[in-house]
Amino acid sequence: MAEQKLTVALGDQTLEISTGKMAKLAGGSAVVQLGGTVVLVAASAAKTAKPGLDFVPLTVDYRERTYAAGKIPGGFFKREGRPTEKETLSSRQIDRPIRPLFSKHFPYETQIMATVVSSDQENDADVLALVGASMAMCLSDIPFPEPIAGVRVGRVNGEFVVNPTFSQLDESDMDVVVAETADNIIMVEGGCREVPEADLVQALEFAMEHIRRIVAAQRDLASRGAKTKRPLVDPVNTDELRNALTTGYAERIRTAIRIPGKEARQEEIDATAAEAHQALSERFTEQAAYIGKILHDVERDELRHMVLSEGVRADGRGLDDIRKISIEVGVLPRTHGSCLFTRGETQALAVTTLGTKSDEQRVEELEGQSWKSYMLHYNFPPFSVGEVRPIRGPGRREIGHGALAERSIEPVIPADTMFPYTIRIVSDILESNGSSSMASVCGGSMALMDAGVPIKAPVAGIAMGLIKEGDKVAVLTDILGVEDHLGDMDFKVTGTRDGVTAFQMDTKIGGISFEVMRSALERARKGRMHILDHMHQALAAPRAEMSPYAPRIIILNIHPDKIREVIGPGGKIIKRITEETGTQIDIEDTGEVRIAAVNGEGGRRAEEMIRNITEDPEVGKVYQGKVRSVVTFGAFVEIVPGRDGLLHISEIDHHRVARTEDVLNVGDLVMVKVIGVDREGKIKLSRKALLPEPEGGVPAGVGGRDRDRDRDRDRDRDRDRGRRR
Repeated sequence: MAEQKLTVALGDQTLEISTGKMAKLAGGSAVVQLGGTVVLVAASAAKTAKPGLDFVPLTVDYRERTYAAGKIPGGFFKREGRPTEKETLSSRQIDRPIRPLFSKHFPYETQIMATVVSSDQENDADVLALVGASMAMCLSDIPFPEPIAGVRVGRVNGEFVVNPTFSQLDESDMDVVVAETADNIIMVEGGCREVPEADLVQALEFAMEHIRRIVAAQRDLASRGAKTKRPLVDPVNTDELRNALTTGYAERIRTAIRIPGKEARQEEIDATAAEAHQALSERFTEQAAYIGKILHDVERDELRHMVLSEGVRADGRGLDDIRKISIEVGVLPRTHGSCLFTRGETQALAVTTLGTKSDEQRVEELEGQSWKSYMLHYNFPPFSVGEVRPIRGPGRREIGHGALAERSIEPVIPADTMFPYTIRIVSDILESNGSSSMASVCGGSMALMDAGVPIKAPVAGIAMGLIKEGDKVAVLTDILGVEDHLGDMDFKVTGTRDGVTAFQMDTKIGGISFEVMRSALERARKGRMHILDHMHQALAAPRAEMSPYAPRIIILNIHPDKIREVIGPGGKIIKRITEETGTQIDIEDTGEVRIAAVNGEGGRRAEEMIRNITEDPEVGKVYQGKVRSVVTFGAFVEIVPGRDGLLHISEIDHHRVARTEDVLNVGDLVMVKVIGVDREGKIKLSRKALLPEPEGGVPAGVGGRDRDRDRDRDRDRDRDRGRRR
């Protein structure tokens, strides 16, 4: 196929889609460009089938080459390594809208690879990769029913913007990625600044206008030279096996699906499947692997029948009922903030930790380096669902759920100037039966308030589901795991009482209409208000005082020219301050100094020491200094780290001091008063100015002439001894 190109106008920019020049040996390939950002996407399927698969054998990988932005990878190994969080999230973003359209009767392992080969550091490549993935699939020999497209929608100054640049997103109150066919919504995800539900629907309608043009361009390009599609594999005829399972086993599954508890329900389903295997495996040797699949279909059909025909769900709830909620805050004694959030059989332990600026996370991406002072991490241990598996770090699901929860709470996090802490939330899922990411949002919000973080408002989240058979449609509130697994939609919405902060919608069918979307958003709003009421009862507002184990941060600003004096040669001064006060100190090039201390007195002492270093000594000011050296005419006293003053022997005491060592020695702490600063900045100190003057003058024999006489006698004796030698 010769090189082919098409362009689509998107706002002020032009999207270019081309094929026939790169990766021509792949099953299908496309190059998508917007501005100076270019993504190459290739799709290929294995040559041999893997029959009997009970899942869609699709893998999606998104990778960013650092050369795309003219960079060389950092670290010891100068090449790209494991995928970054951004790459993982972008891979999921491509996978989620394509997988529902992928036929289950195509048992060939399929891989889509999107590679960012050029980046102008202004246009995000993730939505371009989604368009390229659809185009590559349409051009390949892989059966794919229809093209899809994705765009990002922002809103700047009240006006919607398609595929906004990074700088435009900084000014936008929403960041929404939409994937659709020409007629239906397949996937939505994004974050907002407490935006009303009606505004979200408008954003989706705006996205649809541009998506239809991109879909039309893909159809045009595919018509010029797409490969012939491989035939789908006909399903195995299992009618006889189905009939055998209908007598007894299928009815037990229909009864089991109505058991309210997850564990009891699953135990009965597993026991029924095991008995069916034992009874029928020898009779249906070649089809034994299909016993579980057929019973799974019975379970699915019964659940959907219950919802659509009876309005009853697996645990006996109505369509809009929310499970029982339990919220406990301050459950862990030594953490900065904690919450145990339980909704039905889903439980999250959320913990907030407050750190300093040095705890910020450095993020290196194609668009440049940045720092994160707020982060949320989600963990899904196997015991939460009664399973056993090795722990090998966070997977794609954990990274995706954590990113959704993090995005949900981010709009209410206070600005750094108001609350100068690095904030980390960890959500450990202890039980899981649906919507653990939403439990993380609720628990994380409460843990922040328990830690005393002055968030703008609490955030709650709820997951909505969908069952659709022909014209019958049922939207479910607060879905169970089985309803997510056997249903047609998973729609998560988070927000405050004032509006939506984040949402994520995935479908398992060819898409949903705007009418269903509106209904789901409205029901999610009502559910969110119900949960926020429970959260308010547990803790109405952020605590006035932080945990005694949390650091206290003091911010002061010094002149940038004084930074060198605070740090000292080789960091000597600042190291001494931190050791003496037990604090952590961070200094910015602007002169901003942040002092973090668990002990409030240590923080105030460090602040005083830094102020004393950076401020010129004032005549009349009193310091506690340390004697650094002793000379015949007095002592040099360090009044602040790195700054000495002269305490003349005549200013040590009210009486005449013969020798400095009679009163002071190196290392002594002494209270002194500044009595003068000369033109060269030399500081004159006095100790006697702080001592009460003795009544009746200087006592006899204490000093003066008696001490001088003794000193002269000792000197004469030494001189005589010298002559005798």
